Amino acid sequence: FSGPFTDVVTTNLKLRNPSDRKVCFKVKTTAPRRYCVRPNSGIIDPGSSVIVSVMLQPFDYDPNEKSKHKFMVQTTYAPPNISDMEAVWKEAKPDELMDSKLRCVFEMPNENDKLNDMDASKPTPVLNTSKQDGPMPKPHSVSLNDTETRKLVEECKRLQAEIMKLTDENRHLRDEGLRLRKVAHSDKSGSPTALALRDNGSNSLPSLLVVIAAIFIGFFLGKFIL
Repeated sequence: FSGPFTDVVTTNLKLRNPSDRKVCFKVKTTAPRRYCVRPNSGIIDPGSSVIVSVMLQPFDYDPNEKSKHKFMVQTTYAPPNISDMEAVWKEAKPDELMDSKLRCVFEMPNENDKLNDMDASKPTPVLNTSKQDGPMPKPHSVSLNDTETRKLVEECKRLQAEIMKLTDENRHLRDEGLRLRKVAHSDKSGSPTALALRDNGSNSLPSLLVVIAAIFIGFFLGKFIL
């Protein structure tokens, strides 16, 4: 049986009757659940042949595992009048039975491996052409697994929380600036302390917002570019 064994693999047995009498045959195996044999029994006319298909079911192939599966083709001369095939085998004497034993061999052809390697190497020159330089990042984004996707989702949620936090801080600073302006306007004496508080309140708000925005943009770009 030649692999790969990911699908049903079929091997044919050719049984020929060289005698001048009809011959009954039966095919047996040591692993009946692994194989499907059609036909598994029948009659061969004198000088005729019969093709028996042996179908191996898919399985996980291990090259280090030795095959212990065997087949046996059992034959006997057919009686003159055959009405029940089962009765023929039950009534047959041991010295009237003939058998041939076959051992199963599993092979993984090297030619298939070479073809697969050639097919895998074909897309390489296409990806290196100048026309494909633009869409190159697309295969990378498609190849993200579930773990990376979950990490990106969690990172987005965390960034959204940071944005809400910065928005609240911005609102708080804006309210504080308005309060300082009101205090400065209500101070009719025009003292240097009031003027200093007004200047600090109005100047610190834009500077702080610029710093916070720069930190957030650098963090966001660094996460998704790296």
